[in-house]
Amino acid sequence: MPVPTCRTVPLDRYLTPPDYPDWQSAAADAVRDPVELCRLLELPTSLAAVAQRAGDGFPLLVPRTYLSRIRVGDANDPLLLQILPREGELAISPRFTRDPIGEADSILPGGALWKYQNRVLMVTTGVCAVHCRFCFRRHFPYEEAVREARRWQNALERIAREASIHEVILSGGDPLSMSDQVLARLVERLDAIRHLRRLRVHTRQPVLIPQRVTRELVHLLRASRLTAIVVLHINHLAEIDRAVDSAIGQLVDAGIPILQQGVLLRGINDRLETLAELYERLVDLRVMPYYLHQLDRVAGAAHFEVPEEEGMRLIEQLRARLPGYAVPRLVREVAGAPNKVVLA
Repeated sequence: MPVPTCRTVPLDRYLTPPDYPDWQSAAADAVRDPVELCRLLELPTSLAAVAQRAGDGFPLLVPRTYLSRIRVGDANDPLLLQILPREGELAISPRFTRDPIGEADSILPGGALWKYQNRVLMVTTGVCAVHCRFCFRRHFPYEEAVREARRWQNALERIAREASIHEVILSGGDPLSMSDQVLARLVERLDAIRHLRRLRVHTRQPVLIPQRVTRELVHLLRASRLTAIVVLHINHLAEIDRAVDSAIGQLVDAGIPILQQGVLLRGINDRLETLAELYERLVDLRVMPYYLHQLDRVAGAAHFEVPEEEGMRLIEQLRARLPGYAVPRLVREVAGAPNKVVLA
């Protein structure tokens, strides 16, 4: 249920973006305490109490670089709704499970997920800069899966044996939570597997902490013989500020293809105008909309779900309004399926 704002404030008031010497400092200075978050954003203290209960096991985590894009005093800000634990997370729905897409049956030693033909997903780390409340891996056993992945040896050996694998997808957590040095070592080892052709990096980090796009990162992605493709997770236009614009520009100017994927979320981006504005802005930034995901039915996220029929209608409306290249495919991940199921 929407929570009223605590006082009358101008809805165009924002926190001043902090200035950090590097992206690691920004990540380390993240807000973890709901009381602090509510104080900073001038929100009711009752929201903090709920967040502490609802966030048990998957607590609040948000970098201040992202917090500065949330409207002060607006309890229903679309970015705030993505990161602040709410009462809805405590609701139990039998259709929503801890492993909604069956990854427990697919994970191999070394953190590799073998779900699709000709490509392998590597869970490189359990670390992310934010805890999105709808995250389909919020219950994922990272400690067990990533223990071996610190060395990646088992996964790399398996990939090297399978000549049919042409692409490796780096996921997590967020692979760009790793340092450039650690990431470079992994890319170097993948580069040495001759049948690999592409390296895909799924990340939210350049949106959360734009400083993460360093010269070193751009260089290591361009220096590999593998074709690097970056897939950014962006759900709302308000996530793209000037710093994010610049970070994206550095990647695109270096010749790295950038795709965008997002999740259709109730009360956040389930309106035609909201999606159209986002996709037009992305295209202006030379980012191609790729997937709009139906929510993965993970326990604790039922309150975010938008009916499939609504999602399909939104895609039809977007196709009538935008050029074809600006409209993503609406997809759902189905456990055991050989690919994502395209709904529209």
